[in-house]
Amino acid sequence: MNKKKFLAYAIVFGVLAGLVYLQFRTWKNFDWALFRQTHPRQWMHVVHGIVLIYLAYGVRAFRWRIFLRPIRPQASTVSLVAPTIIGFTGLALLGRPGELIRPYLIARRQNLTFSSQLAVWAVERIFDLGAFTVLLVGAIFLSAGPRSLPFYSRFREGGFLLVALVVAISLGAVAVHWKGEAIADWIERRFSHLAANLGHKIATRVREFRSGLNTIHDPFSLILLILLSILMWFMIIMAYQEVAHSYGVAILNIRRSQVLVLMGASMIGSMVQLPGIGGGSQLATIATLQRIFEVPPELAASCGIMLWLVTFVAVVPVGLLLSHHERLSLRKLSEETEHEEEIAAVKEAG
Repeated sequence: MNKKKFLAYAIVFGVLAGLVYLQFRTWKNFDWALFRQTHPRQWMHVVHGIVLIYLAYGVRAFRWRIFLRPIRPQASTVSLVAPTIIGFTGLALLGRPGELIRPYLIARRQNLTFSSQLAVWAVERIFDLGAFTVLLVGAIFLSAGPRSLPFYSRFREGGFLLVALVVAISLGAVAVHWKGEAIADWIERRFSHLAANLGHKIATRVREFRSGLNTIHDPFSLILLILLSILMWFMIIMAYQEVAHSYGVAILNIRRSQVLVLMGASMIGSMVQLPGIGGGSQLATIATLQRIFEVPPELAASCGIMLWLVTFVAVVPVGLLLSHHERLSLRKLSEETEHEEEIAAVKEAG
C-alpha cells in the first residue's frame, strides 16, 4: 500500500470513528441484547430484494451494451454481465480502488482502450444521477409520502439543488458534445502555466468524456438509456422496500416514495467507506431510519446493516465465483487499472 492510499484510509477511518462515536453517543440506552435478537421475520422479502439487485446488474450490463453499439455492435449483454458483477464485487471488497475494474475488464474483453471505457463510465454516472434525481424529485414534489416525514422542507430544498446540479451537468455535457475540442484547447491554453501539466490533463479528460458522449449515436438510444436508467433505479427502490418490509413491523412499512430519502442518505454515506467494511453507508442509513422515520435504534441498526448487505454485499459470492472461474484476482485487476492510469498520465505529460 502506497503512502497516498494509507493516508486516504487513515482519514476515512478517522472520519468513520468520529461518526460512530457521535452516533452511539446519542444511543445512551442502546440494548445490545435486543439488537442481537432483531432480525427479519419474513426472509422471502430479503430474497426478493437480492433478486431485484441482481436484475438491476443485468439492466446495467444491457445499458453498457447500448453504449458499445457504435463501436462494438456484436457485443452481447451476456458477455457484459460477468464484468459488471466482478466489477461491483471489487468495489465492495476493495472500496474505491476497485471501482474501475468494471470498465477495465470490459475494455480488455472487447479489445478497446481503457480510456474509452473510462469515458463511458463517466457518462454512465450522469445517467445514474439523472435517473435518481427524476425519481427523487417526482417523489418529493408529486407524492404525498415524503410530505408526512419530518424535515420535508429540507427535502424540497435538496430536490431543487439536485435538479440544478443535474441541469448544470447536462448543459456541460451538451457543450462538450458540440464544442468539446474547442473547450479542451481553451483549457489547455488557459491552465498551461500550472504545475504538473494540469491544463493538458484536464483537456485530455474533456476529450475522453466527449468520446464517451459520442457513444450515444441517435435519439432512440438516448431515450432507451434514460428509460433503462430509471428502470434500474426503480428496481433498487423496490429492493430497499423489500428489506424494510422483511422485518414485519408497522414502523418499517415504508412507502416507495419515502424509500428514496433513505437511498439518498445511503448514497451520501457511501462516499466515506472502508474497503470490505463500508461504514458510511450503514451509519447514514441507520441515522436516517432513526431520526426521519423514528425507528428504535436497535431496529434501525439491524435494518441498516441488512440493507447494506443486500444492496452492496450480496453481489460478492457470485462475483468471487466468476472471478475464480475466469482465474482473475481482484487485487491484481485493481493494480492493473492503476498501472493503466499511470501509463495514460505519462502519455498525457508527453
